[in-house]
Amino acid sequence: MLYPRKFKDPTAVLDYVFRWGPDDRATEPPWLEPTETIVTHTMTVPSGLTKESSEVTPDGKDVLVWLSGGTAGSTYTVACHVVTNLSRTDTRRMSVQVELR
Repeated sequence: MLYPRKFKDPTAVLDYVFRWGPDDRATEPPWLEPTETIVTHTMTVPSGLTKESSEVTPDGKDVLVWLSGGTAGSTYTVACHVVTNLSRTDTRRMSVQVELR
């Protein structure tokens, strides 16, 4: 799944959410089963963009990543890979476009 493009300024430090569980704004059903939670996650952030931190949300359903940096005029693809307590795995990607704002 590729999320809609997100935008940030090169000087901004912003949080982005990879949603795996229920979401009132979602156009499709949640990927996780009701009792399923994320056990581990791996973020892949390309050179030029910096991952400040990442964590599974307290309910175990989503992954939050904080990003900084980037070069104005560049677009970066950030990937989030998860493993669940039911041993299912998946990867989702998000494009982050950096521009002066």
